[in-house]
Amino acid sequence: MYNAYRLGSCAFFVCMKAYDQFYTKKVSFNMNKKTKIVLAILLGNLFIAFLGIGLIVPVLPTIMNELNISGTVVGYLTAAFALTSLIFSPIAGRFADKYGRKIMIILGLGIFAVSELLFGLGKTVEVLFMSRILGGLSGALIMPAVMAYIADITTVKTRPQALGYMSAAISTGFIIGPGVGGFLAEIGTRVPFFTAAVLGGVATLLSILFLKEPERSQQPEVVEQTESKSPLKKVLIPMFLIAFLILFLSSFGLAVVESFISLYTDHKFGFSPGDIAVVITVSALIGALSQVLLFDRMTQWWGEIKLIRLCILISAIFVLALTQVASFFMITLVITICFVAFDLIRPAATSYLSKIAGNDQGFVGGMNSMFTSLANAVGPILGGILFDIDVDYPYYLATVFLAVALGIALVWKKPALNPTVND
Repeated sequence: MYNAYRLGSCAFFVCMKAYDQFYTKKVSFNMNKKTKIVLAILLGNLFIAFLGIGLIVPVLPTIMNELNISGTVVGYLTAAFALTSLIFSPIAGRFADKYGRKIMIILGLGIFAVSELLFGLGKTVEVLFMSRILGGLSGALIMPAVMAYIADITTVKTRPQALGYMSAAISTGFIIGPGVGGFLAEIGTRVPFFTAAVLGGVATLLSILFLKEPERSQQPEVVEQTESKSPLKKVLIPMFLIAFLILFLSSFGLAVVESFISLYTDHKFGFSPGDIAVVITVSALIGALSQVLLFDRMTQWWGEIKLIRLCILISAIFVLALTQVASFFMITLVITICFVAFDLIRPAATSYLSKIAGNDQGFVGGMNSMFTSLANAVGPILGGILFDIDVDYPYYLATVFLAVALGIALVWKKPALNPTVND
């Protein structure tokens, strides 16, 4: 109970700080009130969706015992979510461009509510698999549409900060999901999922009532036109492909670090569950705050590509350093710096992609989700195989992937843009 309360308190601090930054003049967020309200609804939708993903963590052991399922089956449940998102994200991105952002968001939230309800009611493994598959589908529908919606309602100047808030909403949902799930599970094992289903239903209703299909603002056009190309040919265009590769490689490194940090600190350093919770919570919260407080300023200073290069370099150095430190303080410090660097890479890549996508905002959002989902599926599998050999090996592998990403980023050049009307 105390750990859940402490986790919730920390998350409340993040939300209040974000609110303060969002509605005061401490940052130059040049948006009218209506746009802020729409953005707040979009961020709330993402927060609820990713909160639901984290709710499963504290109650999973109990459900395993109730249904007598093995760890292998649990791994397949996790993979079912990631693979579904991987398969459907590109399709959902195209549909967001073709049929509209609002309808995709509403469908995604509705499916999310159903998936959480199914998990709460599920008494067989088959129902749980159906729930996770629907959960992956809901994420695939929501993410590209929200990214495209944000691109439509922001300008090139205000978009980086909006995307920083988007990433912070995702991170905060992940962070407090296990804490909220643990607190609600004290009432009943299935209560967290029924709660998420209700929240998903409310979010769906609010989106129906208050979201309007955004006007497709004229986006900056790149020298190389892409709208007439097939999705496969678009992916292979260097200005897209480099960003997608960096997203995959950096997301792979983050997936490995996140997936095994609990086991790593337990096996190598003998950390207690309380120690692990403190390390992960502190580092993740600081990472979320960095997206809110630092991302916009850093993109203004250096631009997305230089920021990505710096963050990949820092990530690679400190992931490797994690295998060399020993004290509780140093482990917490190293992990925190890793998370801060990782948490700035994706919004920077997303901001870059939104600027070069032209009228393909849904496409780049879908591919963004696809490459991230691929990394989230492959990273833990390879990391798990190496972890069984030596606990340091997953982090060596992550360092190699990040080094490759850095090499690609160093030859990365921003394509020329024609003059745009939405600066």
